Amino acid sequence: MKPFETRVLEIVSRIPRGKVTTYGLIARAAGMPSSARMVGWILNRQKFNPQLPAHRVVNRHGQLTGKMHFETPTLMEQLLRSEGVPVENDRIPGFENYLWIPD
Repeated sequence: MKPFETRVLEIVSRIPRGKVTTYGLIARAAGMPSSARMVGWILNRQKFNPQLPAHRVVNRHGQLTGKMHFETPTLMEQLLRSEGVPVENDRIPGFENYLWIPD
């Protein structure tokens, strides 16, 4: 596994329950700020790994753009709702209230 990929997976594993972060914030925290799309590719390669909370990663507008990569089209939303994160029309209302910024 490459160092960037390792860092991405480590950051995603730390996203707290009930919070979300963005592909771009993960890329920045992993040392490659212009690689948000690569973060998505890394997560997609993991397929559905229940030990990796990839459902907590959304785009910079709070949209569930990765939902099509889950086992069902509604699973990402269901997992977020089960953690207390509201979802309306594939978007998190009050997104800034649920945003976790990796250090």
